[in-house]
Formats: sequence, C-alpha cells, structure tokens
Amino acid sequence: MRQRRIGSIMSVLCKAALCAICFSLVTPFAIAQERVHAVSGTVTSINPKIEMIEIDTDDGSSGHFKWMKHQGISIDFDKNIKAEATDADKFTATGAHVIVYFFGDGDVRTAVALRVLGDGPFESDKGTVVKVDRHDHLITIKTDSGTDESFRIDPKTVADTTTGVVVGFKLDFDKGQPVQVTATPSGADKTALLIAPAA
Repeated sequence: MRQRRIGSIMSVLCKAALCAICFSLVTPFAIAQERVHAVSGTVTSINPKIEMIEIDTDDGSSGHFKWMKHQGISIDFDKNIKAEATDADKFTATGAHVIVYFFGDGDVRTAVALRVLGDGPFESDKGTVVKVDRHDHLITIKTDSGTDESFRIDPKTVADTTTGVVVGFKLDFDKGQPVQVTATPSGADKTALLIAPAA
C-alpha cells in the first residue's frame, strides 16, 4: 500500500517536472516581437542624459520618444530599412527632417532608429487611397481638399502597414484607406518617402 502511494507521488512529480521543462522550452518562443512602425517629422531636441528625443511630428501625434535599450527586447524590423537608418542612441542631427522608427503607443513611444530624409523641401499630404499601381510604382490618393495626387514609389520608400514597416514595393493599402504621405516634390513627379496610416 505504501509502495503504491510512493509510486503515485513519484508519477505526479515526474509529470509536474515534465510540464515545467516543456513550459520553460516553449516560453522564449512565445514572447511576441515588437513591430516597428514609422512617423516623419523634424528633430527639435536630443537629450542624452534622459535618453529621450523630441520630434515635431508631421501627423500631429506625440513627439516624445525614449531610446530603445537593447537588452531583452525582440523587434521585427525590416533589415533593408534598418540599414538606411541610425540607431536612436547614436543619432545627433538636431533640426533634421527624419523618419522615426518606433514601437509602442501613447504619449511616450520607443525610438529604435532614425533616417535623415535630406534637405527638402518636403510635403505632407493626407487623404484616402484611390489606387496602387504596382506596374508603374505609383500610389494615388484623394487629398482632404478633394484633388487626386500621385506619388512615385521607389526602393527607398517606406510604408507603415499593420504588420510594421516594409519597403515601398511591398506596401499593401486598400482602396479608401486613410493615409498620410510624406514626399519630396519635383514638379508633377513626387516621390513618396513615407506612406503611413492616417487617423
């Protein structure tokens, strides 16, 4: 009788130990990666002491960004886009017009990296998607003023999608979807730098 009890206890302990081992193996893979999104704007201040950067955002969203601390954070960040950017903690160009790559939401988001867009001029147009022409690499939107505007998509165009940032040729926006396009104008031929969902 006593041996049966001991055997039963040992069986329960073995099952518990097996479950614990399985859980410890599965848990690291179950941790979700942070998806990187993007917003454009002008850098107004860089504050190394508090590891923050301030951006005057083109879409009017909060411009407070803390630097990412790399320990223990897994992010889903397109390698081609990342190659064109500078890590947030190494960025020094105050006054530059940039794309900020970040994760999180709320008043303070986490900046992963920034990409300087150049000297400009730049324009920012908000509207709804009319058409995405993959053959000619164009996106056309109907702006809030009611006019149709077309923007060229090139290999450095960044699109912010529901699954994170992708290079422009991989963008996937539905007809009628509200978007904001940051572009560099060149007469009638405008090139999109960032295409992001609009509120």
